[in-house]
Amino acid sequence: MAALPCSIHNGLLLPKEKEEYISFSKPKFHHPPQFHKLRALVNKLDFAHQVVDEIPQPKTYAWNQLIQTHLSSKHPHNALSVYHRMMLRGIFPDNHTLPRVLTASRLCFDLAFGEQVHAHVFKLGFSSDPYVITALIELYGRLRGVETAKWVLDNAPTSSSVALTILAKLYLADNKPHSAIEIFNRMLRSKAEIDPVALATAAGTCSLLKSLQQARNVHKIAKECGLEFHLLVSNSLMKMYIDCDSLEEALSLFDAMPSRDLISWTEMIRGHVKNGGYNEALKLFRLMTRAGIKPDPLTVTSILPACARVPAHKQGKELHTYLLRSGIHMNLIVQNALMDMYVKSGFIELASNVFTSMIERDIFSWTIIILGYSLHGQGKRALELSLEMEKISSLEIDEFAYAAVLHACMTSCNVDVGMSHFNRIKKPTVTDCVMMVALLARAGLFDEVRTFIEEHGIGNSVEVLRALLDGCRIHRQATMGKRIAEQLCELEPLNAENYVLLSNWYAENLKWDMVKKLKATIKDMGLKPKSAYSWIELRNKVHVFGTGDVSHPRSELIYWELQHLMKKMEDEVGHGPNSEFSLHDVDEERECILIGHCEMLAISLGLISTQDRITVRVTKNLRVCRSCHDFSKAISKIVDREIIIKSPHCFHHFKNGRCSCGDLW
Repeated sequence: MAALPCSIHNGLLLPKEKEEYISFSKPKFHHPPQFHKLRALVNKLDFAHQVVDEIPQPKTYAWNQLIQTHLSSKHPHNALSVYHRMMLRGIFPDNHTLPRVLTASRLCFDLAFGEQVHAHVFKLGFSSDPYVITALIELYGRLRGVETAKWVLDNAPTSSSVALTILAKLYLADNKPHSAIEIFNRMLRSKAEIDPVALATAAGTCSLLKSLQQARNVHKIAKECGLEFHLLVSNSLMKMYIDCDSLEEALSLFDAMPSRDLISWTEMIRGHVKNGGYNEALKLFRLMTRAGIKPDPLTVTSILPACARVPAHKQGKELHTYLLRSGIHMNLIVQNALMDMYVKSGFIELASNVFTSMIERDIFSWTIIILGYSLHGQGKRALELSLEMEKISSLEIDEFAYAAVLHACMTSCNVDVGMSHFNRIKKPTVTDCVMMVALLARAGLFDEVRTFIEEHGIGNSVEVLRALLDGCRIHRQATMGKRIAEQLCELEPLNAENYVLLSNWYAENLKWDMVKKLKATIKDMGLKPKSAYSWIELRNKVHVFGTGDVSHPRSELIYWELQHLMKKMEDEVGHGPNSEFSLHDVDEERECILIGHCEMLAISLGLISTQDRITVRVTKNLRVCRSCHDFSKAISKIVDREIIIKSPHCFHHFKNGRCSCGDLW
């Protein structure tokens, strides 16, 4: 709001123009209930104004109440107008008037008017009133800067714990946690009264500092003040410990709390999810609902990431059903979180359903669904959606959205569109460059890849080299692949995976002496390559398999099923799965027959444990090898089932002898 035109005369504000009044005409049609509530409020305010105007000498109290009513009704500009009229009537403000008018000035973003009121503070002798000082600190802190607010406090005759706490909050808002904690220490040195708000602010400061030592000190002070189990303080301390990566101390405090509210449960759920304790988070969510505490949108968005995994897809669906049944408000943030959950748990169709049903969408909605389709191998569909997104003029397409489109270009191998979107990114990150290299390499444009890498100076980036190595694997560029594997070993001499890549190249070219030598090198250096694992969830139990695993109670039937499928594949197709070596990052699987690969074991268990037509969903911690990829395609056709394998970077949807990746992965 612009400053109200006025002049100062004898310490009073004299308006140069008459105030404008808004009149309401009688409605000629039926209005919704909200209109009648608003009209009733306006009528009450009009009546209050009329009463005050008709009193010959209304006391300051009446004006204060009128100003407060406008503030409570979120009409701060009207509060300033009342202050004008009060001055015109010759009524002097008191220590209740001035803080309210300063607050109204702050809410109107009217610093000039606030400065005039500050002059009144001095002229009328209220410069030492703690309420007035607090209002001045907040006014200047919000509209001029935290250092000006500090100047006000430093030059005030007195300072209260409330004023110091507000100053600390202003430092936090300005991202200056070190200054904020110094204000808290100043409170301690001055022996000011420490209240729950001060402790909550100090805890928030420790969250930003990520200082466990400071966090424990604040907790100690809360105990000494007898406020440890004040709900605001307890919740703030829990959040503080979680942000400082001390879930154990947060959980200890949570367990000791005599009473908990929704915020307490939400923070603890968030802490478990942040720490990877997804099952614990889901258990807490169930305990919370059983205790009769209804989650809000923030709780829902905190728990949904725990369901964003293939083994937890049932919990994700159950949670979505619970939201619909309970009538919990599904705002935009919740809908985006639901989409993200379905994308990551392997249900791109359900994510699409959520997207289609959304009345309102923001840039995050579009980014999630575009990247989702891309991760599930449907790059063309993702690009179709990106064209729809670009037609919406109200959307501000950010770097993340462009990156999602670039990923879709990589998935669909669309070089022209990919280059166009890459050029729209103002400051490309290494991740953006990696996707561009992967796109060019997948398309077999190795000369263009070389030029791109030189232009951007990213030749020594291991992520870039690994993306280029994928292209070598797809297009059988063995010589270049060997050179890249050797370069990776030089750049990351302590990364065992690089030696495994090189060892696999030698194995593919039957150079077993070099394979033996590299294995000895890995052993001598004390390096441990990652072991391949796959897992599948059946009847609420997760079954984990390693390579060549025979520990499962149904191992005999699992292997029999795979051998049966392999024989059927040879009879129908005329040959078995591709058993040639490829540039691959799992050393153990070289020494195991194909049907002993961990993803094959998980798939076999899924086939013999579920009814026909049920989709088999498997997760693997490493890349799916070429042989398993081809075998999975064949199995999907033989048994007429959809098989989904989630690897670290994408989903493979096998159906009717085809894969969603288009065999480029």
